[in-house]
Amino acid sequence: MKLWYKNLLAAGLGMALITGCSSSDVEEEPVSELVEIQASVFPEVIWSKSIGNGVGDYYSQLRPTVRYGKIFVADRDGEVRAYDQQTLELVWSKDFNDEFSEQLNIKTKGIRLAAGVTAARNKVFVGGETGLLTALDEATGDVLWSAQVNGELLSAPTVAEDVVTVNSSKGLFEAFNIDDGKKLWTYEMQLPNLTLRGTGSAAYEAGGFFLGTADGKVAVVVKNNGQVAWEQSIYTPTGGNEFTRMADVDMTPLILGDNLFVASYNGNLVSMELRTGRIVWSRKYSSFNELAAAGLSLYLVDDRSGIYSVDRRNGLELWSNTTLKIRDLTSPAVIGDYLVVGDFEGYLHVLNRDDGVVVGRVEVDSDGLYGQPLVVDDKIYLQGRSGKLAIVTLNGDGSVATNEEVAADE
Repeated sequence: MKLWYKNLLAAGLGMALITGCSSSDVEEEPVSELVEIQASVFPEVIWSKSIGNGVGDYYSQLRPTVRYGKIFVADRDGEVRAYDQQTLELVWSKDFNDEFSEQLNIKTKGIRLAAGVTAARNKVFVGGETGLLTALDEATGDVLWSAQVNGELLSAPTVAEDVVTVNSSKGLFEAFNIDDGKKLWTYEMQLPNLTLRGTGSAAYEAGGFFLGTADGKVAVVVKNNGQVAWEQSIYTPTGGNEFTRMADVDMTPLILGDNLFVASYNGNLVSMELRTGRIVWSRKYSSFNELAAAGLSLYLVDDRSGIYSVDRRNGLELWSNTTLKIRDLTSPAVIGDYLVVGDFEGYLHVLNRDDGVVVGRVEVDSDGLYGQPLVVDDKIYLQGRSGKLAIVTLNGDGSVATNEEVAADE
């Protein structure tokens, strides 16, 4: 399961005392076994490369990004690389342990990158569990500046014009000057006693950062001064213990036109007016994954790996697919007429967007997939738990015709 809690042991002991039940009294839902499908799409791994030791079983939302003709990718152990998007040759590599170990007095644990990669304004932004935020030159990988944040950085930085922002595990949303890393302001959020291990990135629109909070709200923070324009609860936590009252919004709010869409754990999927925060409609779904959208449909993977299509005009469910439940699915991504999700065994599943039927499947990384697939120019970029960076096409029509695993030490 993908529920990585802070203070898990203490909370678990408290739960046992409250309920008086042992863990053996709880029947866990089994992982769905893969069944034979009627394939009409044939995804193919057209290129892959080992970029480090991977993330293992640790919580991470690291994912590659593509911009400036390059593929940027980071490894948890502190290495950031850039590959040429066309030739797939290595352009540059930066080892954060060599660069920052003395500064942060890091010895055995390493940098532990977890936030990124974001590419904008000719820079590459990456953050880590130590609170380090770094800006690199996109062309050379040279460090332009670094800043220290109070708390872990677990989600990608958000860039808005001349500002870059990060959301830390301690409830601090901080803004920095994009050119020199000078801190501009801090917005502090109240944290519940128990939250999911994770934070959502902010979305930016019309001078405001739209941010989900750990207590089930969406806040709009003004870029120029860090003040709150409005704040709206999307779910009011209820229940007799901390577990049932968890209501984290651990995703990036999705802005489409004049509306914003967001989901919370243990809570709701809602549509809100962008300018006022007024809730247009609300439906009961529990999720910590990113939303995807195409046409009039929203696509959601819930906390038990159910996949849903919802009409974004009214919240009515169009279809559901529960054949992949408890497979720890990634957030969904849209590619043409299809939806793709990865799972804990490293399979990428292709679904028809019209009815949710699985129409294709390929194994990418046997250690598992964890980050939202990135779709650029009809190619799917994926990062696996073993440290593999892979490119997948749906019908084997990619222009790069190699399918070999290359050692990490080039």
